Amino acid sequence: MRIRILKGLQKDRFVRALEQRGSKDLAKVEPAVRRIVNDVRRHGDRALRRYAMRWDDLRKDDAVRVRAADLHDAWQKTPKELQDAITQAAGNIRRYSEWQKPEEWRREIQPGVCVGQLVRPLESVGCYVPGGRYPLPSTLLMTVIPAQIAGVPEIRVVSPRPGQATLAAAAFLGVREFYRVGGAQAVAALAYGTESIPRVSKIVGPGNRYVTAAKKLVAFDCAIEFLAGPTEAVIVSAEGDPAFIACDLVAQAEHDPDALCILITNSRGLAKAVQMEVQRRTRANPTAAQSLSGNGAILMVDSLDQAVETANRIAPEHLTLPAVLAPAVQNAGSIFLDEFTPQSAGDYISGPNHVLPTGTMARVRGGLSVLDYVRIISCQEISREGMRRIAPPAILLAEAEGLRGHAESLRVRCANA
Repeated sequence: MRIRILKGLQKDRFVRALEQRGSKDLAKVEPAVRRIVNDVRRHGDRALRRYAMRWDDLRKDDAVRVRAADLHDAWQKTPKELQDAITQAAGNIRRYSEWQKPEEWRREIQPGVCVGQLVRPLESVGCYVPGGRYPLPSTLLMTVIPAQIAGVPEIRVVSPRPGQATLAAAAFLGVREFYRVGGAQAVAALAYGTESIPRVSKIVGPGNRYVTAAKKLVAFDCAIEFLAGPTEAVIVSAEGDPAFIACDLVAQAEHDPDALCILITNSRGLAKAVQMEVQRRTRANPTAAQSLSGNGAILMVDSLDQAVETANRIAPEHLTLPAVLAPAVQNAGSIFLDEFTPQSAGDYISGPNHVLPTGTMARVRGGLSVLDYVRIISCQEISREGMRRIAPPAILLAEAEGLRGHAESLRVRCANA
């Protein structure tokens, strides 16, 4: 397997196609997902259990909800070294989330007119934690901890075939509701509720095409954070260590056969060295090899400034580049500065969230954060003095729009102020 080196017109066509990629194509799975979602919506647990027994390894006599004792037992059986790793990762994620949390404030915008904002948590959230190809306890940490920092009172976790580490992480965080179901059926249960799983206000977390399509279908009935597709990684470098770069590309490529992994460089020597390193390091990693041979590329540009411009056009989920170039970044889900900041550190332990936008959505938003779990409510209070000041121009605006009732509600107060 050799990752492609593209330059000139080939490179330009490749980048133009990436600019138009959008979210991954869900058309093929949407009819099946719609049937599952509608079935669970209508028939509740009966449909949920049928799908979970078919795809999630739920046995006939298994409860959908994991018992608190089983969560506790998973933590107790977890090796001390892994317990310490979960503890450290959770601490960093928690601190970063605390720094993100918006504050309430109140200020006088002009004499007699006070404005402010209130911050209120959502009543409930559903955290989807993948458990298929790889069980992901890190995703449990990334989705549950910001909800806890936001103050969400009801946090429900769904995960198909949860591994011991995932159950242990849930126990460590004090998760009270953990359900051993996944796929479109779990999303439908969270969105509409069943006898076993109460509905939630919002669903967060990554998943496969079926999960993503289900989130898309329920989005008008239950809020979601965004639609996340296959992993995307872009690295900008002129003189980095080829082994470091190749390892980052392979690491992200092993997430999914459709992962997008790109090096942008102005160094022909670095391009060839990375190409050889990738070839060597994917021999024992078939998923990464498939991804890099199909969607991987090394793009040759004239300068690092042009490299950053190209990265901004791609708007990747993950972007690694020298710190000196960071001010020029406009579009990225999360950035990793200099060569000793691997993207895998962000996947696990450094603190920022690893649930990130893909398919060019990084043009309009960043990754999952505490802001996704709260409502920011505007607040205003006007005194008699304030009303005398703002009523006349407000009346003029209302009359310009032809809204006489609006004008009168201002005028009657102004007359009594």
